[in-house]
Amino acid sequence: MPHMDPHRVVLHGHELSYVDSGSGPVVLFIHGILGSRGQWRDLVDLIDDDHRVVVPDLFGHGDSAKPTGDYSLSAHAATLRDLLDHLGVERVTLVGHSLGGGIAMQFYYLFPDRVDRLVLVASGGLGREVNLVLRSATLPGAQQVLGVIASAPVLQRVEALGRGAQKVGWKPGADIGAIWRGFTSLGDRDSRRAFLATTRAVIDIGGQSISAHDHLQAVTPPPTLIVWGSRDRMIPAWHALSAQRAVPDCRVELFEGAGHFPHLDDPDRFARVLREFMTGPDTGPAAVAEA
Repeated sequence: MPHMDPHRVVLHGHELSYVDSGSGPVVLFIHGILGSRGQWRDLVDLIDDDHRVVVPDLFGHGDSAKPTGDYSLSAHAATLRDLLDHLGVERVTLVGHSLGGGIAMQFYYLFPDRVDRLVLVASGGLGREVNLVLRSATLPGAQQVLGVIASAPVLQRVEALGRGAQKVGWKPGADIGAIWRGFTSLGDRDSRRAFLATTRAVIDIGGQSISAHDHLQAVTPPPTLIVWGSRDRMIPAWHALSAQRAVPDCRVELFEGAGHFPHLDDPDRFARVLREFMTGPDTGPAAVAEA
């Protein structure tokens, strides 16, 4: 797709890769840990006919640089602010998935005058609970273990097992596909180091170490939409209820049967919900909707 061809800009001395497509009100999509701009491909296609869509690869991910340095939520938020400055964009709707949701909330906390609306998709930062796989990345020796797991022989073996399972009728869902693509991106040492630095900035062995609640209560939140899959095995869907306590007027959309990537499970519905939210009134009563 031509509109997914990346641009590149040097920020903080390092190259950032991003997509900039369409014209109109600006939507900035922020992917999660092990993600990339490619996870928003369908949404770019569905939204950019009447919106300007900006989709970066965060530092440490995708085609962007993977420097040694700060991978905190604030550092990512500052990078996105600088990207918007480079593009001459004043205000945006932020759409953040998983870690990207935490970055979106931190962006709003730091730069509230730059945000029109906030969309949190299976977001981090709304509770302690998170999958054991991500918690284990905080343990000593995780880099060596990852080096083995993400090595070509192991990945080739797992891929062969997956092909065999598909021949007998197994169909991998959106979560499996997205997580698999993420793990295959960890083949080099710089990517693994960036992944561990990113994870350890927001997670400890007990779970998520960063909470948005204190920050959200310190500011007046913007119009907010929460989207979650009912079968999310990375971050439990009941965190959406926790978000409603922090942002009482938010709207919650539960994608029944979807996992951690509801925008991949049903991109058409996601685009429809997002459009309704962006074109609706600025405020309204909280609502929970299910498929």
